[in-house]
Amino acid sequence: MNSEDAVELPIDGVLDLHTFRPADARDLVADYLDECVRHGILEVRVIHGKGTGTLRRIVHSVLDGRDDVVGYRLAGDGSSWGATLVTLRAPA
Repeated sequence: MNSEDAVELPIDGVLDLHTFRPADARDLVADYLDECVRHGILEVRVIHGKGTGTLRRIVHSVLDGRDDVVGYRLAGDGSSWGATLVTLRAPA
């Protein structure tokens, strides 16, 4: 993605990946979580949909590689597991 394709997202603790290409998801999730921590948002909802599970696996692999992730789980609400709830650690 180049700067002409950049999309500015609100940093509100909810990231909906439906409008993004799976190839962009890894960097997008990491950057979004960085911004959430920077803004003091430590509870994040990442909406990846159910589909084939590709986006969910990408999201979870990003989360597994981050030291600031306290934990995460699939949302058990009306999303029918199409979202992951993430708890982040506040910076020291």
